[in-house]
Parts: sequence; structure tokens; C-alpha cells
Amino acid sequence: MSHRSDEQWELFAELEQLSEGPEARTREVSKPGPSSAQSEPVTIRPDPGRERRKGAPEVIFGETKETAQVIAMAQALLAGSGRAIISRMRSETKEALLDVFRDYTIRLREAARAMVISRPDFVRPDTGGHVGIITAGTSDVPVAEEAALVAEEMGCRVTCIYDVGVAGLHRLVGPLRDLLSNDVDAIVVAAGMDGALPSVVAGLVPVPVIGLPTSVGYGLGGKGMAALLSMLQTCAPGLAVVNIDNGIGAGVTAALIANRVAQARKHPLR
Repeated sequence: MSHRSDEQWELFAELEQLSEGPEARTREVSKPGPSSAQSEPVTIRPDPGRERRKGAPEVIFGETKETAQVIAMAQALLAGSGRAIISRMRSETKEALLDVFRDYTIRLREAARAMVISRPDFVRPDTGGHVGIITAGTSDVPVAEEAALVAEEMGCRVTCIYDVGVAGLHRLVGPLRDLLSNDVDAIVVAAGMDGALPSVVAGLVPVPVIGLPTSVGYGLGGKGMAALLSMLQTCAPGLAVVNIDNGIGAGVTAALIANRVAQARKHPLR
């Protein structure tokens, strides 16, 4: 991604040409249907230029897609950018991807059901940004791992601190001190139940905090609703909140912040 306004406007101008170029190529994938019925093709439009334009790569959401669709999208992204990121894979999709792309470099985050497939010549960026990922409990780890994965793929160094929630707040002090002493640029805090931890962290640190509510909890406020409302209702300044279980969105937001800060460190105003 360009951090200079003139170069960014050039990227915007290129949008007018995308419908003519290889990045706009579409594919039709057969949609499974009853054996007696004709399968209707589903058109996919991958966006391999998104990272150059936006600073964040396209991520294939695998949970609601057929395996053939995920494979086709991954192939298109690999052809266009050299890498494909898949989140929320079903087990059968994972096995198919491992088979089809066995000659590629594959990185798995099992807890998040996420995978990164790269061409052998692909070089992941290294921006110098530093993102912290904190969870209140171990039940929040799968969503936090999504955030960690996408932040790493956007070139950030990622430090993870898990299971330091408010039920035993003393566990947070030492790891958080270490994180701040290592010049973290943004912090994602994942929490379910009452969702209190992001407010606690935001009240202590001088960097942006992204609250990530998770669908962990009991009764009326379960499925993440209590955590979401608690984070939105915070009185701690500097806390922004993404939707329930939106690990990808939290990781992208934190990495965009961290990468901007890293760019400023490399090129300070004179």
C-alpha cells in the first residue's frame, strides 16, 4: 500500500482499468444441486489487488462456501498476488486445500480454522509494525488467532497474551508491561462474557485498542451481545469496537494503524 497521497490517487485511477485487466478476471464455479437438476454456475470475482490498493488483503470466508468455490478463489488469488488467505474453513475444505495445493507453502492456524497458501516465491511483507493480541480467556483464542494471522500477513510483528481476563486481573500486569516496553503500536483485546477486559486495557495504555467481542457467555447476554454492548458503552478513551467474532476485522484495523505508525517511524517529519 502507498502511504503517499499522490501515489494513492494513482491507485484509484487504476480502478478504472481493472475491468480490462487480469485482476478482474471472473470464474464460474458449478454450484452443487440435486442430481436431477442442472447445476447453476456461481461467478466469483477475486480481488488480488486489494492489498496494494487498500493495505489489507482479501480473505476468503470459507464457512459458507462450497469447497470448489474456495479452491477456485484461492487459485485466482495465488495467480494474481501470490497468496491466498482462507478463514473459517470446514474440515473437508481444509483437507481438499492441503491436497490441491500440496506443492505450495501452507501455514495453518488450527484454532482459528485458518490457512495461508503462498507461492514458493512469495515474500511476506515486513512493515515494522507491532500488534498486540490479548484474550480474556482461552475460549476467546480462536477468534484472536484470526486477528493475529491477518496482522502477520499484513507485515506486522504480533505478540499474543492469552487468558488474562478480569477474573484474575493480576495475570495481566506483567505481560502488558512487557508489551508496552516493546513499542506496541495497537492492541486487539478479545473478550466474551461481560466483555470488561478491553475497557481495562484501554484505560491503562497510550495506544489504540480494538475491542473484539466474542460469542462466549451464558444466558441473556450470551452469544457476545453483553460483551459488545459493554465495549460500546465504555468510558475508557481510545477503544474502538468491531462486531462479534470479527477477528479478521480487528486484525486488519490494528495492522493498518501499526503500519502507519511504522511508516512514520521510518520517515519522520524533518
